[in-house]
Amino acid sequence: MSSIVRSGPAARAGGLLILLGPLVSWLAEFVTAAAWQDPPYSPFHNWVSHLGLTGPPQTAFGQVANSPLGAVMNTGWVAYGVLLAVASFLVFDLRKGLRPTVIVILAVLAGAGVSLVGIFQGSNANVDNGLIALHTLGAQTVMVAGNLMAIAAGANGARIGLSRRRSTASIALGTAGLIAFPLFMADALTGWMWNIGLLERAVIYPIMISHALLASSIAARRLPATSPPTPLPNHAAS
Repeated sequence: MSSIVRSGPAARAGGLLILLGPLVSWLAEFVTAAAWQDPPYSPFHNWVSHLGLTGPPQTAFGQVANSPLGAVMNTGWVAYGVLLAVASFLVFDLRKGLRPTVIVILAVLAGAGVSLVGIFQGSNANVDNGLIALHTLGAQTVMVAGNLMAIAAGANGARIGLSRRRSTASIALGTAGLIAFPLFMADALTGWMWNIGLLERAVIYPIMISHALLASSIAARRLPATSPPTPLPNHAAS
């Protein structure tokens, strides 16, 4: 079964970049949530995107939002998106046909989506000026494309170099995220808002975990061994 992953240092560097993306985002989320103390931030109750609000405290989408380090969160999201998009071109060999091309397209869409979330905040000001549409588009794009990428990577695990266990885990993560997506949307659109942060993370975290699984496998791949030079025959050497 032919590989759809590039060989050499560039692919391994790409794997490290894919791994760095979710780690940077998680770190930014932890630091930003810890700084939100009035009222204390709840990962179950509060929207994830409210962590990126940089304006004054406000009531947005039915919740009091006060994120003193919103710029940190936004930087983490944009960095994640850029790293994912760039790394996908380093890792996957588009010359190998449709399979790597689909994965790269999904990676670019997911990267663009999470970057839009960081650039256009879910604030009342953006609701008034219409830019909330870009925030919403970005969030829904990364949720769908990111989970589809996890499934596509798992389905092509043998061609990527994933173990069978990691391939199965990637498919399961993407499937779980896609199942959680309509539940999250229904919770938001109906105005029920039951543990909206929990349902939002149920869609997002499977993507991030699948990227960590994919990246760690690619970064750990051995480079092709260089064949030693063929020794000269004795009569030629003499």
